[in-house]
Amino acid sequence: MPPALWLADGLARLAQRAPGSARIAPEIAFAEATARTVETTISTLVGPVPATVYLPENPAADNGVYLNLHGGGFVFRHPEQDDPICRFIAARAGVTVVNIDYEPAPQSRFPGPVEQAYDAVRWAAAPGHAWDGGRVAIGGQSAGGALAAGAARLALERGGPAISLQVLMYPALDLSVSAGSKRAKDKEAFLARMGPVFDSVYCPDRDLRKDRLISPAAASDTVCLTGIAPALIVTAQRDILRDEGARYAARLSHAGALIEHIDLYGVGHGFTVRGASRAVVEPVYTRIADLARDLLA
Repeated sequence: MPPALWLADGLARLAQRAPGSARIAPEIAFAEATARTVETTISTLVGPVPATVYLPENPAADNGVYLNLHGGGFVFRHPEQDDPICRFIAARAGVTVVNIDYEPAPQSRFPGPVEQAYDAVRWAAAPGHAWDGGRVAIGGQSAGGALAAGAARLALERGGPAISLQVLMYPALDLSVSAGSKRAKDKEAFLARMGPVFDSVYCPDRDLRKDRLISPAAASDTVCLTGIAPALIVTAQRDILRDEGARYAARLSHAGALIEHIDLYGVGHGFTVRGASRAVVEPVYTRIADLARDLLA
């Protein structure tokens, strides 16, 4: 039984006041990957969004830009947890990375954060930046991956801007199915317990959770996705979201839009932030950065 909305909202606001995100283990902090940072603000129809711009050592005006969206169940606001991946991509790919601090729920419920992500793509694609707006990538972890998928869908439906790459890491792609029912043997229990709170806060209307911008891996969404941004999808075997990520990878493959599906054995949700070794995380970051370099630089 999902919690009452007033209770879920209260729990979310209380959690948002908790200090800082989990400390990243030194071995997956990639301190050797350096980038200069500049703070900026992105104007969106839902309101201004703060962001941190990561500049590589020798930024080139004809290189593109990679937009990053952090995770947190659509509720938590800790973009700093993605500092390692942003620095890694900027340093290895030689492209600008923008870490977007979108407005979470309950302050902004669905579809607000998806629209913010799409508006960030429009902002990045506009002229006047220190990068080539014709080459934009968008990616994210968990909830951020869901928002990246939603932004790519809106870009397809609205005729642009063109997105060169979408990177979906252990994304939440089917809220039409209750989080509790996704519990299974050998899967982590955390999201199965907290998912009902996250889902209620982000999208209180259960019928709306079938929308293609929130549940593109749901059985109800059958629209052809030919022409959507090419995708790299990363899933984790112990994650309760693994199966919906795999379903969406198959759907994108059918549409000719899947670059690769990396399915990692023995790791769980949020492995890039907690619990995984450098031997697991570094190859994933390297693949993302190399794709960013190939498609944006």
